[in-house]
This record gives sequence, C-alpha cells and structure tokens, in this order.
Amino acid sequence: MSLDVLRAEYRDFQQRGGVVDLASRVKLAIKGEDRVRYLNGQITANVVSAKPNTVFPACVTTAKGKLCGEIFVGKWPAAIVIDADASLAETLPARLERYIVADDVTIEDVSARVALIHALGIPADRLAEVTGEPGFPVNRFGLPGSDFFPPWVENHGERWAKLTAEFPILSEALLEIIRLEHGVPRWGFELGEDTLPPEAGLDRTHIDYHKGCYIGQEVISRLKSVGHVNRKLTGFRAEQPIPTGTEVFVAAAPEQSCGKITSSGWSFALERPIALGYLRRSAPSGELFARAAEPGAEPVPIIACDLPFIP
Repeated sequence: MSLDVLRAEYRDFQQRGGVVDLASRVKLAIKGEDRVRYLNGQITANVVSAKPNTVFPACVTTAKGKLCGEIFVGKWPAAIVIDADASLAETLPARLERYIVADDVTIEDVSARVALIHALGIPADRLAEVTGEPGFPVNRFGLPGSDFFPPWVENHGERWAKLTAEFPILSEALLEIIRLEHGVPRWGFELGEDTLPPEAGLDRTHIDYHKGCYIGQEVISRLKSVGHVNRKLTGFRAEQPIPTGTEVFVAAAPEQSCGKITSSGWSFALERPIALGYLRRSAPSGELFARAAEPGAEPVPIIACDLPFIP
C-alpha cells in the first residue's frame, strides 16, 4: 500500500473510526465450576474481582516470569473466553492444560466457531445506534475500543454488514501505524517467549500486583520490588526510515549493541519515521544510531523517546 493511500485511510480513521475482523486470533473457552479460581492462578490479571461481561488484558507466564502469551479475557456468565495471537494456537492451550489437576475445568478451542469484531475510535453511543449494542469496552491498539462477540461465526455476517456500512474497515497496515504511534507491543515483534512483561511495559496494563498467587508471580513481584528490568521497550524517531531488526548502538561504542529495533513505520501524527525497540538499562549515554548487520550498512541516527509517541 502506498504512503498516500495509507495517509488517506489514516485521515478517514481520525474522522470516523473503523472496525477490524479479529477472526484469525485463537479463542479458547474455559468452562467448569472451578474456571474462575483456576484461571486466576494462571494469569497476571485478577479474574475473581473482574466484573461479569467485561474484557481485559492479561499475561500468561512461565514459572520464571517469561511470557507464554499476551491474552484478552472475556468473563461471561457460562464461560471465560480468552483470545490471543494466532501463532499461539498450539502452545497456549498446552500451557494452560498443564496445570489442570483436580479442577472442574475444560478448555476448548472455539476459534472456528466464535467470531470477534473490534471497533476502534467510535463512541459507544454511535455503535449502539448502528448495531443496537455498544459492545464491550477494551483497549487493544492503544485507543479506547469495543469488542463484539457474535455467539457463532454464522451470526457474524449481519453485525459485520451493519458496522461496515457505516465505518471503514481498518487495514493491517493502518492498525500497525496506530499501535506503533501508541507504543503498543505486539506478539512476535516486541513480545515473545523471552520477554518479561515489565520489560514491555505490560505491568501498567496487564498485571495486578495485589491479587493471589499465579504461575510466575514470584519473579514478577521481585522485579517490581527491585524497581527496574535490564531492558526496556523504548520509542525511537528519526529523519529517515529505521529498518526493523537492526541493532542499536551508541556513537561512543559503535561495535557494542545496546538494543534492537523490533517494529518500525511512518507516523502520520509526527510526520516522520518511528520505531519500537528494546534498549538495555546499561547502555551508555550518547548519540544513538541503528545499523543493519550487513557489511557496509549505513547507520541511521535515531533519538530515544518515551512512549506513547502521541497521547
């Protein structure tokens, strides 16, 4: 998609909001009398205190506090439905099932049966006017949004038709720019099995430090008491494109990498290239640049900045 086309889509989104079909995400239904207590012991958010009919973010971690997945949790009367990146379709159910011992709990992959629509940048009253319901408030891309869960895929078409008749469908390219501008980490880019949630800033949105025990809590609580992690998700801006995957260096030590660019793109809000990446806490101060590993690759001067790039 050309930059001009994407710019027009961005402006349209600013004026009207938009919708996205998240059908590709893996969706797991957790049922049984012990489902709330069980899941509360598996994830970083507080399932017990969460109100019914709500959607909220959480992390699933290992005993060492590293990510097994970033998830969104829907707490419904008859089941809890969690959704995650499609690449976790095999590993996430296996991780959750490993800790079912004597619990009255079942986990079923309902990805092919349950649809998921997300509306972004649209007031709840306007959504209710179009669909007859406001949706369930949740922030997935750094801006307030609403989830719609048609009970079955075959019921998906009518609601999707109503929404897309009034609001634009947001392309993958546009969603990437939105989440970059708002500093939202993404599985497979900023998030993976080697990530500690506080490194990516998920401690501010995905972790309840006052809930009961869960797998990985000891490590994550210890990180909070120490007050820092060894690397931190950071925003970068530049005057020229910042290639994804390039290493970050300090001018004073050009042979020693102190970070890595994980995602990059063009910001229409700032009218310049931006990127997300990790910067080591031990990095010396000084002018930063990104450089590809290929011999002769030209360094790109970059400036580290706080996230999000825009409010």
